[in-house]
Amino acid sequence: MKRILFTLTILITSSGFLCAQLTPEVTSWVINPDTAVNKGYGGIPSNVQLVQYSTGYVYISCTCIPGYDIGPWPGNPNTPANQNFVYKITRSPQANTGALTAVGLGHVGVWTNGVSIFNASDAMTYNNDGVWHRNAYYFEGPGFDNCLGHPQQQGEYHHHVSPTCLYDATDSIHHSPLIGFMFDGYPVYGTYGYINPLDSTSGLRRIRSSYQLRNITQRDTLPDGAAASAVGPAVNSSYPLGAFMEDYKYIPGSGDLDSNNGRFCITPQYPNGTYAYFVTVDSTGSPAYPYTSGANYYGVVTASDIGMGSGHNTITESTTTYTPNASSGINELPATIKYELYPNPTKDYAFIYFDPSNPNNMKGSLYNEQGQLLQQINNLQPSISYTLDLSKYASGVYFLHLESDQVGVVEKIVKTE
Repeated sequence: MKRILFTLTILITSSGFLCAQLTPEVTSWVINPDTAVNKGYGGIPSNVQLVQYSTGYVYISCTCIPGYDIGPWPGNPNTPANQNFVYKITRSPQANTGALTAVGLGHVGVWTNGVSIFNASDAMTYNNDGVWHRNAYYFEGPGFDNCLGHPQQQGEYHHHVSPTCLYDATDSIHHSPLIGFMFDGYPVYGTYGYINPLDSTSGLRRIRSSYQLRNITQRDTLPDGAAASAVGPAVNSSYPLGAFMEDYKYIPGSGDLDSNNGRFCITPQYPNGTYAYFVTVDSTGSPAYPYTSGANYYGVVTASDIGMGSGHNTITESTTTYTPNASSGINELPATIKYELYPNPTKDYAFIYFDPSNPNNMKGSLYNEQGQLLQQINNLQPSISYTLDLSKYASGVYFLHLESDQVGVVEKIVKTE
């Protein structure tokens, strides 16, 4: 199927230079344009409410509630609640040259929509022995919602694995978008990256974890071969291989990523290269251990974001509020809106991919030839693919209006039998 790239001029133009300070850790967030209107679960304002930045840090104010529908959570008595987080992300991440900081329990990073990233553990061990750590995807996975998230005891909604409703994890045509930041300031990407990490022309592939299941039937040794101080359950139908984090071993070179589940590479947002984490899935699209990050952070961690009661930073320095398309008094409008829409004509579905250069929080409205509004999709984001269902409509001509606060375009779509 041939894809056609449409470049449409904006309806309102202006001149100006992009502020040099507006780098991805400032501009990549899914910002709620109107918290009084855009509500998520339980009527709580969704996504990120405020982004403020200084020379050294960016501060992310969020409720931990996404803009997409969440729930239910079978067998989970907890419900999401407003967390009122203010996360503090360094703008100059540094590799940790000393003892690495362990990726502990609770939030270890934040997705671009303000929802928390958790590691692979469900915070419990077999027989409370402190040795065999339970894999959240195995033990808690049946209680995940369709977006593969769930709330913990205090109502903090989070994802241990790839957040399927935040981006299109199956898109193998484009480099996966930047979908979060770990608390050492390094970005988190989706499932697809460049084959050669330093060559954007090398093609794309699913980025693979270097953690592999061990070949064991008894849980009496640890991944490094040492005897376990407490024996875990035998590998059986109740506790299959993979149920515990110690069932996996990091094997250098067996995948694309290091023991932290990251690598140094170039990306669309960092053409000069950066260390980056990747969420990992297997060839079937199912989450692949360690899912988000390994046992340790690669970089130096912002301590106020980790540990019990963390994530409620008080801003004590002068900051600038980032407003998409209007920050710091400097116009940031793109010169064009770029997207791919295919197939067109279509019999049933049309697929839309928005280029990373587009503004956040666009709106899509589908009209028929009589001008009747048929569908509306809010909070469309750059770097994400969307599906437009036309199967229930009669054959004919339809018009898709795409708009943001400053930009508007119209695309004609032909529906055939």
